[in-house]
Amino acid sequence: MNTRTLLPFAVLGFLVLGVPATGALLWLRSQPVEAPPVLGAPEVRDVVVKTVATGSVVPRNEVALKARVSGVIEALHVEPGDVVEAGQLIADIRVIPDSARLAAAKADVREARLRQGDAVRSLEEVRGLVGQGAASANELEDAEMRVALGQQRLDAARTDLAIVRDGASRSVGAVSTSVRSTVAGMVLTVPVEPGDSVIEANTFNEGTTVAEVADMDDLLYVGAVDEAEVGRLQEGMALTVTLAAWPDARLPGTLEHIAPKGLDVAGAVQFEIKAALDLTLAGDRFVRANMSANADIVLDERKAVLSVSEAFLLGDVEGTQVEVQVGDGFEVRDVELGLSDGIYAEVLGGLTAGEVLRRPEG
Repeated sequence: MNTRTLLPFAVLGFLVLGVPATGALLWLRSQPVEAPPVLGAPEVRDVVVKTVATGSVVPRNEVALKARVSGVIEALHVEPGDVVEAGQLIADIRVIPDSARLAAAKADVREARLRQGDAVRSLEEVRGLVGQGAASANELEDAEMRVALGQQRLDAARTDLAIVRDGASRSVGAVSTSVRSTVAGMVLTVPVEPGDSVIEANTFNEGTTVAEVADMDDLLYVGAVDEAEVGRLQEGMALTVTLAAWPDARLPGTLEHIAPKGLDVAGAVQFEIKAALDLTLAGDRFVRANMSANADIVLDERKAVLSVSEAFLLGDVEGTQVEVQVGDGFEVRDVELGLSDGIYAEVLGGLTAGEVLRRPEG
């Protein structure tokens, strides 16, 4: 029997046996596979409700040292990272006097000198007349008063000229050209360089910052919490701050301030919080200003309580229920729950330790 004779029998055999077998296999694969139930049990654990606030670490007191006279930075005596004492010299400023103010101050000095000279000549004339009996003692006192007032005006004009020309006057003890630290601490930034122009601090201008100094041993955590959680915060609450630079370093802190007014941040109202930090657990690590940090704030907690995973709660029935194994089957039972952290919930009644629960499907 040749190949051409066997081909019809092969095709007929495939149609009779292969097609039904293939259909049966596809039907079996389309049937749902019943997975074994996922079982669990209540357990004793801590249930902690906390919130996480994002923020940074900043010095409690940070002082910006301003120029008290306009001019050019002549010399800088500190660098960022230097530790300074109160009154220590930070920078020297060389005054570049304004031409108009300088000319006006010189003119005032010349005018005061002329008036003083005229008052002195008048005094000499009155003294001569008094000696001749042609002038009274009162006229002599008036002449002496005009001389004294003229001398005061001359001294004031000279002081104004020195301040305009040099930025300082020895007669009044002003040292405006020297920028000195007003507090003890560490120099954080020096945003100017020798040769930079600076503007004096006055009523209309805050002035150029020459350096920023802060006490780096007294730091605060400053962050923000959502309005949904601010109502559960109280001053004096403990928190734990984790620095982005050292995730393993957890610094304890105490909440000191909760802002009375919230700020709209991208459509969400947030409230600023401040907490004092204990830096002893940082060890030899130097905590720098403006380091990013997260604060864990415990809002409520239950220690060593019977709890159940919320994955075993029935979500399609009224109330709070679970499926508990009874013999070879399961029954639905009401349970009373307390504090929940979103994953585990405290069991107040309806369950005991050791009972087996079945997790709902889907």
